[in-house]
Amino acid sequence: MTVRALLIEDDETIAEPLVEGLGRYGLTVGHVSTGAAGLEGPYGDIVLLDLGLPDMDGIDVCRGIRQLSDVPIIMLTARGEEADRVLGLELGADDYLAKPFSMRELIARIRAVTRRSQRTATVPSAPAAPAAAVAPDPTVTPRPVAPPSVTPPSVTQPPAAQPPAAQPTPREQEPLVVDRRTRQVWVGGAPVSLTPKEFELLALLTEDPGAVYSRQQILDRVWDPHFHGPTKTLDVHIATLRRKLGDPAWIQTLRGVGFRLAVHSGVPAGTASGVPEAARP
Repeated sequence: MTVRALLIEDDETIAEPLVEGLGRYGLTVGHVSTGAAGLEGPYGDIVLLDLGLPDMDGIDVCRGIRQLSDVPIIMLTARGEEADRVLGLELGADDYLAKPFSMRELIARIRAVTRRSQRTATVPSAPAAPAAAVAPDPTVTPRPVAPPSVTPPSVTQPPAAQPPAAQPTPREQEPLVVDRRTRQVWVGGAPVSLTPKEFELLALLTEDPGAVYSRQQILDRVWDPHFHGPTKTLDVHIATLRRKLGDPAWIQTLRGVGFRLAVHSGVPAGTASGVPEAARP
């Protein structure tokens, strides 16, 4: 299947060879030279976004596109400041490439990003629960993740992975629900709006609640095994997730080891296990 790309680049000396080169690799490329035109779309399968545009900052274009679409975005930038790159990634960009770059590297980044996007898009939907069922099918209806109590679990967690005694735990009255099928998140019944990267990060942690994921494991799974961006972007995403979830204790840090989703030591009514579990298709 041909990949359709939207190139938002004002410098014709860069845009023309990019359009020609990408075409040789089988991509269909639409080119616009302003941020306003880029926001109008169509976005295609991936957006290649220059940050230095004449009418508006590329960061604002990234923010605007992300409000309308989950299309993958690769930032093309000559800016050397880490803060600009981290901000772009925080606003929903999937990768960045510093100018000058080679066509082969750009193609590799495009393939990696589109592969991740296609894997997410092709997750099969669960069948609807039968009308006569006594209880809703847990594969369709999100199941609340029971918030942890102060005492960590004694069976599900090895001693080496125990959090420090002083580490806070989420408020017990606010359950966390993660629905992978619809890519929606709720805390205490209130919906939480997350960027694609934030959702993928939270979904990864909910695959095995309480298990510790190293920084490299998270970067490999959520970003890409060949991700060369600033590792500080992971800290930015963790901090933003904690803020959006309304309680920093949902995601616990084990210094020098990694991160994990907090777990529950008790078995509240209506749940089958004391370990929180994300809703899965």
